Amino acid sequence: MNADFYNEMYDADGNLRAHYEGFADWLAATSPERLASKRAEADTAFHRLGITFAVYGEKSGTERLIPFDIIPRIIPATEWTALQAGLWQRVKALNAFLHDIYHDQEILAAGHIPAEQVLNNAQFRREMIGVDLPAGIYAHIAGVDIVRAGAGESYVLEDNLRVPSGVSYMLEDRKMMMRLFPELFSRHMIAPVQHYPDMLLENLRTVAPRGVSDPTVVVLTPGAYNSAYFEHSFLAQQMGVELVEGRDLFVKEQAVFMRTTQGPQRVDVIYRRIDDDFLDPLAFNKESMLGVPGLLGAYQAGNVNLANAIGAGVADDKSIYPYVPEMIRFYLGEEPTLHNVPTWMLRKPDDLKYVLAHLPELVVKEVHGAGGYGMLVGPASTKAEIEDLRARILAAPEKYIAQPTLALSNCPTFVESGVAPRHLDLRPFVLSGKSVGMVPGGLTRVALREGSLVVNSSQGGGTKDTWVLEN
Repeated sequence: MNADFYNEMYDADGNLRAHYEGFADWLAATSPERLASKRAEADTAFHRLGITFAVYGEKSGTERLIPFDIIPRIIPATEWTALQAGLWQRVKALNAFLHDIYHDQEILAAGHIPAEQVLNNAQFRREMIGVDLPAGIYAHIAGVDIVRAGAGESYVLEDNLRVPSGVSYMLEDRKMMMRLFPELFSRHMIAPVQHYPDMLLENLRTVAPRGVSDPTVVVLTPGAYNSAYFEHSFLAQQMGVELVEGRDLFVKEQAVFMRTTQGPQRVDVIYRRIDDDFLDPLAFNKESMLGVPGLLGAYQAGNVNLANAIGAGVADDKSIYPYVPEMIRFYLGEEPTLHNVPTWMLRKPDDLKYVLAHLPELVVKEVHGAGGYGMLVGPASTKAEIEDLRARILAAPEKYIAQPTLALSNCPTFVESGVAPRHLDLRPFVLSGKSVGMVPGGLTRVALREGSLVVNSSQGGGTKDTWVLEN
């Protein structure tokens, strides 16, 4: 156990934290051979179910299994209550910000955020200016990445408001743990998560276009070659709605229809898992074969709703992230209860000067980067990698932000050498419709490489079941 990092299971003196006591007794009584056997059983089952993902840029194009760790991350009820309140606060403010910048732009006029940071952002969609959306919601599904550092305080690492993924792994991890170790669920009062698809569908139904009492909801996927296709098909199946590709939909008289064997069927709400640029070849990328020609016009006319909204990405851009605390104060009149990681914006000369002088100590991220790509962790990088990044920063400093290298919390994890601490984060999923809600917990991602702070599956990370205790 490394005392330099907050350990989820043990305190700084090596004593077991109270909420892990029952699990620790079970773990001590369980042989390493049984754990290894159960992990192999989980891997086989996940392969059979097709729970894999593709890594963009790999020449082989092979699908990978996301490693599953059988030691859960456990969160006590009081801690979850506080975390949930902070997440609701943050997502409400982000939705208010999105509505504002596409309407009155009051926060820009008040000078709280530089107007050029928003209006010149690649994710800001002028086509959405003045478009009124049901309940004023833009980010219907938000995946907010939370890390713990220092003495255990929580920080928001980033907000994912475009097409956040990973919830299928949260659900499948829980099913797997219940299947492998049913005795654990009789010993602990663990808050359920299996109702997430029902909750998601109900939220999507509440934001149907005005006057639609029994909306038709579909999940729009780029297709089977997308890295998250398993999740798209899983959620459609769990919600009991159709999984469609762009070619399955068409627009007529500013309304969207789905081709079926019984003829065209009107579609009211589209849970889209396709980026803005590829949604409508008439409005955005003309080369796109994934979208639906005319979809933007139907959307602007209020005849169909999209989750998440076109243009929501401007609020999760890393150059906007530093301003979220100010959004909370401006729109809600409250102090943020979840804190940002301190961030240097390299478009600012003083920030740029500091970061260039301290590159080996910092984490540097591309403003538009995602999935762990385009990121440099200074302490884990070679001199050549640091100098290469320095040149790229000097060429376009506005494309980067930097943050301190956080001492991410760790949690016991079953690895090849046995049980050892590994660093992790948490992605809870916040659902916004006529109300805001979420299931307890989220997707815990764990960096399986010893010493690594990068938890993304594309960079070798795995997942854990997340338990929120009800007592």
